[in-house]
Amino acid sequence: MTTDDDTGSAREHTPGSLLVTFFGAHGRDLGGWIAVGDLIRLLAAVGVDAQAVRSAVSRLKRRGFLVPEPLGGVAGYALSESASELLADGDRRIYASRASRLADGWVLALFSVPESERQKRHLLRSRLARLGYGTAAPGVWVAPAHLFEETRHVLTRLKLAEYTDLFRAEHLAFEPTREAVARWWDLPALARCHEEFLEVHEPVLTRWNRRRGAVSLPEAFADHLRAVDSWRRLPYLDPGLPMELLPAGWPGQRAARVFQELDARLRDASRDFVRETIGNG
Repeated sequence: MTTDDDTGSAREHTPGSLLVTFFGAHGRDLGGWIAVGDLIRLLAAVGVDAQAVRSAVSRLKRRGFLVPEPLGGVAGYALSESASELLADGDRRIYASRASRLADGWVLALFSVPESERQKRHLLRSRLARLGYGTAAPGVWVAPAHLFEETRHVLTRLKLAEYTDLFRAEHLAFEPTREAVARWWDLPALARCHEEFLEVHEPVLTRWNRRRGAVSLPEAFADHLRAVDSWRRLPYLDPGLPMELLPAGWPGQRAARVFQELDARLRDASRDFVRETIGNG
């Protein structure tokens, strides 16, 4: 569930990013609508003040992510249709297993856009990059084969399919595939992203695993929201490259395991906090 504001490292939690993450994790469970006052109370648990929430809501409204929709005289917002589709796409990437094998091969994306439609060329490039594609050569984009269906779905939804050809491929020559992958993707930068996630969130998991007794719902909500907010960028930056091609000690699998365990540990308590807060609003 990435948006145009989703850049930066795992350490950054802007009000807009946290709000998008909240709607992805909880908004649809609420029927896609929530009162502004409830949003303010909920995001206060992660240290976001009321004015910052209102400003973030306004930005998301301008971008078409949220639609103003008063209900019973109460100011509130609903997810737009495009936002709901974006979040559904994100679910498949964020929570799915991304293991791939070299034997599975690759998907190649080649596109041709008329000069009169340069904006669509830029959109195509940006979307392929956001899906985790690397650049094998000018105009030739490559990704693990398991991204084929997601790529086809996204390009069809964005009405970009007519400009694009997708191929299943096998790398045969002339450069060793491990060296080629290191050229197609910035592996040191990807590793740093995983390491930053681990540095911030692995101690949080350790702390929760040592807990005994009643769970603090506001704390569970805050830790869970921050973890999802940090993690949801990484599966788009790192497309799940085959382990055979990655440097020794690659931190991606460990980061994925920490996220999955944190999500399993805190998800229900986080949802309980949301229901409790809205019920007392």
